Amino acid sequence: MIFNSLEFLLFFTVVTIGYFALPYAYRWLWLLVASSVFYMAFVPVYILILGFTIVIDYIAGIWIENARGPARKRLLLLSLVANIGVLAVFKYYNFFNENLTGVLATLGFANPAPYLSILLPIGLSFHTFQAMSYTIEVYQGNQKAERHFGIYALYVMFYPQLVAGPIERPQNILHQFYEKHQFDYQRVTDGLKLMAWGMFKKVVIADQLASLADVVYNNPTQYTGLPLWLATGCFGFQIYCDFSAYSDMALGAAQVMGFRLMQNFDRPYFSKSIAEFWRRWHSSLSTWFRDYVYIPLGGNRVSVGRQNRNLFLVFLLSGLWHGASWNFVIWGALHGTYLVVARVKNTLGVHLPLPERGTAAAHWLGKVLRIGMVFGLVNFAWIFFRAATLPHAWHIVTHLFTGLPEDLHRWLIEPDAIFIRENILLRKSLQGVLSTGLMVMLMEGVHLLQRTHRVRTLVSQLPALPRWGLYYGFLVLLFYLGAFEVPAKFIYFQF
Repeated sequence: MIFNSLEFLLFFTVVTIGYFALPYAYRWLWLLVASSVFYMAFVPVYILILGFTIVIDYIAGIWIENARGPARKRLLLLSLVANIGVLAVFKYYNFFNENLTGVLATLGFANPAPYLSILLPIGLSFHTFQAMSYTIEVYQGNQKAERHFGIYALYVMFYPQLVAGPIERPQNILHQFYEKHQFDYQRVTDGLKLMAWGMFKKVVIADQLASLADVVYNNPTQYTGLPLWLATGCFGFQIYCDFSAYSDMALGAAQVMGFRLMQNFDRPYFSKSIAEFWRRWHSSLSTWFRDYVYIPLGGNRVSVGRQNRNLFLVFLLSGLWHGASWNFVIWGALHGTYLVVARVKNTLGVHLPLPERGTAAAHWLGKVLRIGMVFGLVNFAWIFFRAATLPHAWHIVTHLFTGLPEDLHRWLIEPDAIFIRENILLRKSLQGVLSTGLMVMLMEGVHLLQRTHRVRTLVSQLPALPRWGLYYGFLVLLFYLGAFEVPAKFIYFQF
């Protein structure tokens, strides 16, 4: 069941009405049942895996809180091993087994370990990391162990953010399941607006950009030059719109019922450094690795060399978190390298020759150049994230500039389609390409406005006629430009 489907619209409506209609004492049970139905709509049997980790971590949390001395650490390790073990079997076993097979083959040996024909449970990395944050916080004394089994199960399974985040901390969400949420018109409409904005980013921008990026990335060896640049740029905006759309819809659905989830995205493509990008992109994951991996390794309390090593290690793990593939590992390594190089540069006092002081125009130009540089580095890394194989990624990287002047010249001559030699890259009208580009510009315009204003509040304060005119125009754009024929899954469902 995906957010951009009629099935979910019906589900959301029934669950929300039922939530407010039921007595307070039964609402947690209603949400738990609804969340179970939501998860089982994908692959029903995998709810058993979720149930296994829930039982383990629920018991572990109580035992950790009651234990003293070294026993607390042993119980925490037991919980972490159980969770990581599930990840290792379902997500990483075949990856490591295939690599072991290759190593043994070069040495003349056969690998006796079998290949497992299993599907990856949807959202496994998300709810596993959320479950681990609970036991770690209990161990650190930052969270009391939850005695109500149903409430703890709901913490792990809460349907809005179950399969693609944000990865919540127990301090933020557990206590909210005990709160009595009344129906509040302003809060409900604000939540619905956020869901509509997420739907817009998904079906009007992300899914339209996918039709451009997929043509090249599904068969990249057929293309060089301009098509590779365009496809990579399209994917950069596609993955942002796709993932942030899910987060918006998750936050909006939760807000309608009165729950407050953490913000996962904050205009990341306006970042002026890679470090700032990671404070703005998927912040629930980056803060998870910061708090539970980087700081325990020493954080900023160790030598600069060890800080850089630990930072690079964290991003290698972040790449592996995204997928069991060397492409993702390289993607993480690239971001780790970006950050380490930036730290070394700052330590040595080396600065890029970009305007920082002087006139307002020079200052503005410096910001634009920094934003463009970060966007370029991030998009270069996206090549490895999106490419199906390492050879595909290598072809793209090594052919970005091949035939580029000729491609630009040909595009200027025949703007209604983008050609590369005898192959048509995009069978899409110039009007379709421009409309998608205008929607990206509209989105970024809203992002700029969000720097100083709360857009949903501004809209609600408009007089009735222009406000409802804006709603109508938004719906026209949504249904006229949106890709609704076959609802596309969200990219991060695979993680």
